[in-house]
This record gives sequence, structure tokens and C-alpha cells, in this order.
Amino acid sequence: MPRYAFTLNGQPVSVEAPADHPLLWTLRDQLGLTGPKMGCNLDVCKACTCLIDGAPFTTCVTAVADVAGREVTTIEGLADGDTLHPVQEAWIEQDVAQCGFCQPGQIMAAIGLLNRTAEPSDAEIDEIENVCRCGTYFRIREAIKSAARKKASR
Repeated sequence: MPRYAFTLNGQPVSVEAPADHPLLWTLRDQLGLTGPKMGCNLDVCKACTCLIDGAPFTTCVTAVADVAGREVTTIEGLADGDTLHPVQEAWIEQDVAQCGFCQPGQIMAAIGLLNRTAEPSDAEIDEIENVCRCGTYFRIREAIKSAARKKASR
């Protein structure tokens, strides 16, 4: 079986898997990370969103072979010890989470947006396609705006 090496949350990892094995299952089953969630397995709900080289990707439809030599960041890799990422801080301050299932993917999508746009407009925020069954979209928008201000002041 082929072996794939990549950086995961700042640490080098190597896994054996078929080339087309979904990254989601590699992260969850082989590497023990449960932040990325399986909601649809069809690239629709985006609950499995992680960052690959700083950009959001749905891991349920990304093959492990596609991340060889790249940097993968999951929700588990955001905090620096007890210091939360600005988006995580904003999520707490804006009381975004309700059931919490979609939140790791939502946070990773928000970080991806803020990585490419320092002050996103409402329209740009609305382009995030992650599904929240609890409907906390207004609080998500406010948290993203708050996180943008936090990042700008650091």
C-alpha cells in the first residue's frame, strides 16, 4: 500500500492508504482527529472542512494522495496551548455554537476566508457554503467580522 507524508497541524505525519482514500477517514480513523465531521460524504454540508495550505477544503472528497507534501490544518491545530485562534475567540464571544456539530468546519471555512480577505463583506461571508442545521448564520457572520477586527489589531 502506498505511503503519504504531509504536515498535519504543524507536525510531520506519514500514513499508509490507497491513493483515493478520503482524507476525512485518514484524519479520523488513522490519525485519531475527530474535529472534522462526516455529515454527508458528498461535499455538500462542509462539516469536514479543514485547511490545506491555508485554504478551505472538504476532506470527505479530497484524497489522501492529494495532500502529500502539503500542510493540513484541522480544528485541533488552531489553538496555541491555551491561547485560542482569533476566530475561536470570536465564536465563543458571539455565542455561535448551538448543537456544535458543524462548528469545526464553519470555523475552518471562516479562517480560510480571512486568510484571503482581511475585511470580508456580508456577500463574501454569505459565499461560505457550510450548512448549519441550527441556523446560527447571523451569529456566524458577526463572529467572522469580530475575528477580522481581532486579527487586524494583532
